[in-house]
Amino acid sequence: MTDNRKSIYSALAANLLIALTKFIAGAFTNSSSMISEGIHSTVDTTNQLLLLYGLKRSRKAPDEFHPFGYGKELYFWSFVVSILIFGLGGALSVYQGVLHMIEPEVMKDPFWNYIVLFLSLIFEGTSLFIAVKEFNKTRNGMRWWDAIIKSKDPSSFLVVFEDGAAVAGLIIVMILMGISHSFGIPELDGLASVMVGLILVFVSFILARESRSLLMGEGIAPETRQKIARLAEKDESVVRTKSILSTYQSPEEVILMLIIDFKDHLDTEEITEGIHRIREHIKAEFPLVRFVIIQPE
Repeated sequence: MTDNRKSIYSALAANLLIALTKFIAGAFTNSSSMISEGIHSTVDTTNQLLLLYGLKRSRKAPDEFHPFGYGKELYFWSFVVSILIFGLGGALSVYQGVLHMIEPEVMKDPFWNYIVLFLSLIFEGTSLFIAVKEFNKTRNGMRWWDAIIKSKDPSSFLVVFEDGAAVAGLIIVMILMGISHSFGIPELDGLASVMVGLILVFVSFILARESRSLLMGEGIAPETRQKIARLAEKDESVVRTKSILSTYQSPEEVILMLIIDFKDHLDTEEITEGIHRIREHIKAEFPLVRFVIIQPE
């Protein structure tokens, strides 16, 4: 399984460093957007811990009750993370911002807010750089969006989205906080909080969509199915491949079932030999396919 722990650990360290300072700065300056940023960092810290837990659980060896292993644990915890980003990150930030727009509070001296935001931008930017670097290793020249859609490992791009949202949120907060303080428009501080929340809601929908698809049993791509069908049909015992069923059990483990029409004149032993050849050829050509079940038609 691809190990994305480096980017997760870097994001975890960055969020631990800045979450507490954001809350302290927000409390001292009555800044809604700083409190929202503190919530954002706290949620991100929790998310990274859950991802690390999911990665650990997904590596458990198969047992009597889970003969195909625990790979889908990663998809489950990635889906939980997307829900947390939506509920605790996005919705709470929007709620906080709306309250401060309805009943705006004049911000005190925002000097410490700017210091915290500047340091946060450095930490989050560094974490984003590491996450992007790690993700680039897995996308193999594909365009970003295509790589995300085709990726079967949510942990490979989840940290990129989280850190990207964090950097975008910090820039928005810095700009609107500066305008709010300079021109005496306290409502803008609440608006910044709402915008940060909406960014998180958008990110949560993308992550939930991808994680849900994998959790519900997403299979291999159509072009891969066609390649496997052609590979099976090259065997001398095969007439045609009637059906291919598949599901990702983990980012690097596929369960595959083929229904194959063998030639009529073959006896049981010859069909068994053919099944063995096809299975070995598929595993040699597609290393991700760990389990191959072949059903004669």
